[in-house]
Amino acid sequence: MEFPQLSLSYSSYSARNNPWLLITGGRAPATSWLTQLRGFDRCWAADHGIDACQQANLVPDVLLGDGDSASPRSWDWAKTLGVSLKEYPVAKDFTDTQLALKLMIEAGAPAIIVTGAFGGRFDHAYSTMFSCASLDIPCALIDESEALIYAQPDQSITLAFATIPKAISLLPFTESCSGVTINNVRWPLTDATLTQQFPQAVSNELLTGQTDLSICVKTGKLGVYCYWEAP
Repeated sequence: MEFPQLSLSYSSYSARNNPWLLITGGRAPATSWLTQLRGFDRCWAADHGIDACQQANLVPDVLLGDGDSASPRSWDWAKTLGVSLKEYPVAKDFTDTQLALKLMIEAGAPAIIVTGAFGGRFDHAYSTMFSCASLDIPCALIDESEALIYAQPDQSITLAFATIPKAISLLPFTESCSGVTINNVRWPLTDATLTQQFPQAVSNELLTGQTDLSICVKTGKLGVYCYWEAP
């Protein structure tokens, strides 16, 4: 996967098709960042995510949601352009983002990029992060200032940075993650065990002169979080 500030590769994943992009309703990505995104085959917008789409003049293939947080102007813009619309009631068991993830998987998405996932309401961000962690396909949550990438059991991932992050943290999304190894950072780990109950591998940093790192995990689902300061 390629992003303006980093590229990402997985040891056990080589899809023939590009990932799909989901723009959801948290803090909108910067328009300048969004317009630089390349290499996705389809674009979905969940509710308020359609506002970011209109701002960037990015016409999604599908618009999904209840319309309770999107601006009527953006919703109508999508309808005028003939965007496929999947409307749901406000009162429902799943968030618009969860519904979008489910339908994208059913439609055959080989991997999913989620943007607009950070900021906003913490409960929605929490739901999105754990819902994405449950997926069996590669998934990355990212915008211009934050990224969350998941490593599956017995998988290694490599990040090559065009822009050096201020902080790199390892966050277990299962009760524990064992066999965790990370290199090229100030505080490296080798075959470590991290627990969800008391995460302690927070706010690491790349060594001076390094632009890439590798992380692997033997058991558990591990989140790799990166943070960039605003320019």
